[in-house]
Amino acid sequence: MAIESMTGFARVAGVAGIHAWAWEIKSVNARGLDVRVRVPPGFELLAEAARKRLSGAFSRGTLHVNLSITSDAGPPRPRINEQALSALIEAVGRLPVSDTIRPPSFDGLLGIRGVVELAEESEDALTVLEAPILAGLEAVALGLTEARAAEGRALEAVVTGHLATIARLTEEAELHPARGVEAIRERLAIQVQALLDASQALDPQRLHQEAALLAVKADIREEIDRLHAHVAALRTLLAQGGPIGRKLDFLAQEFGREASTLCAKAGDAGLSRIGLELRTVVDQLREQVQNVE
Repeated sequence: MAIESMTGFARVAGVAGIHAWAWEIKSVNARGLDVRVRVPPGFELLAEAARKRLSGAFSRGTLHVNLSITSDAGPPRPRINEQALSALIEAVGRLPVSDTIRPPSFDGLLGIRGVVELAEESEDALTVLEAPILAGLEAVALGLTEARAAEGRALEAVVTGHLATIARLTEEAELHPARGVEAIRERLAIQVQALLDASQALDPQRLHQEAALLAVKADIREEIDRLHAHVAALRTLLAQGGPIGRKLDFLAQEFGREASTLCAKAGDAGLSRIGLELRTVVDQLREQVQNVE
């Protein structure tokens, strides 16, 4: 199973009768899954369907989902509520006639609220559009899956490259001449002699004991072993694939800790250079794995 990115975009559009519709989804990084759906008024049922479908398809990322609907029904046409108009005329006819009251006219009656209605001659939009829009939802979900998978393949190539560099630098640190017994002995002997030359009051035997303790503390064997183990673990995760982003991020943090400790213990310019390169590559690795689902 390949890894997938949390970033991607998909769009699916269609037409049903006088209505045109379009789904658009944009996915970005997030710690968990957050599905945000916007639909036109009256289509809330489709919003719930979108949340359910996308929540079942993805495990991480913020998904911005938008459904747009347009119609070519034309301008609304007036419709006279004849029942209301007849009731008004009948009611007016029962009023007493007076010289001070003018009889009602049609234009006055038609101006009364509810007598004239503006109605669009169109079908129930939700009934007409529900089936094609739900089919479009399925298509746009698959489109987003494919987009995130393509981005995931590109990410995997970058992560694999960073991992190869980390493995190489770890080997270089392990085989570096500064880790040899003679090199360590020579560095410590120089440091001890410098201290003795600076002050004759120092105990040579005590200094040599302290130097031996420092040599043990400065050994980077454990850091190198853990780096090898982390490299193997990350390769295993990449081979498994799936939603492994959190595990990759954890391993990237562990790589960073070991690289920092190696720098602190180095005691040699060459080892320090390797440690700094490791930290740089690890930072690049962590930046990339934060995009993985």
